[in-house]
Amino acid sequence: MNRAGLAEILRTARARVRPQDVGLPAGTRRQVPGLRREELAMLAGLSVDYVVRLEQGRGPRPSSQVIAALAQALRLADDDRDLLFRLAGHEPPQAGRIAMVVRPSVLRLLDRMADLPVLVLSAKGDVLAWNPLGAALQGDMSAWPRRQRNLIWQRFLGSSRCQVAAGTDEDDAAARASVGTLRAAQARYPNDPDLIRMIAELRRGNRRFDELWREGHSSPWRAATKSIRHPRLGTISLDCDIMLLPDGHQTVLVYSAEPGSPEATALDMLRVIGLQQV
Repeated sequence: MNRAGLAEILRTARARVRPQDVGLPAGTRRQVPGLRREELAMLAGLSVDYVVRLEQGRGPRPSSQVIAALAQALRLADDDRDLLFRLAGHEPPQAGRIAMVVRPSVLRLLDRMADLPVLVLSAKGDVLAWNPLGAALQGDMSAWPRRQRNLIWQRFLGSSRCQVAAGTDEDDAAARASVGTLRAAQARYPNDPDLIRMIAELRRGNRRFDELWREGHSSPWRAATKSIRHPRLGTISLDCDIMLLPDGHQTVLVYSAEPGSPEATALDMLRVIGLQQV
């Protein structure tokens, strides 16, 4: 392990990440460039003290899971992620693992799509990145524990499902699509340990998921109309379109509404009160 090298990379990488790149408010009283240590700790699911010790070259060697969490929180590209692993004394993730880092070019797209809620998902539904309006619509996803920052996990086991105000038919279709997405991910990444763990946890923890899983259907994410219950705006029905990023089998979800519709007016209101709340 190269403690000094790891500490330097973590500090410089943290300074490069803007808060808005990871769905956090920029604020007006920031005294450091990039993310604060407590923000990085929150995004990676670590304690602030642990991040401080890593950046000071102290403490025990971090596990590969911790390094993966830091790489994801810092939005490192593949080469920089691999360097981080090697400095910590680990081999980089091997082929056959689900990509958990969003390319910088995709993050730039999120910056340009500031007037629509946008999320980036991994092949198994992890929420890897979002813009401020996405957080205003879906809630503070940075508050979810890192292993639970997943739309499929939240649908079947999490508390955020209370935001979904779907009728029976819509809820059933969304549940089937979620399970089908995991089936497709399993076929593509059969040896990914996090995917294996997540499927087992969902099968144990939710009878409906287990029933759908045993049906054996596979399907990718598809465009649909989604109804979301917002605490200030009530129920909003939005078009959810899909953009696929084939290199890492990641998915970009974009929510929109027809111009002049009540839903478009709700999005206009969300840009005001929603972003203030975030």
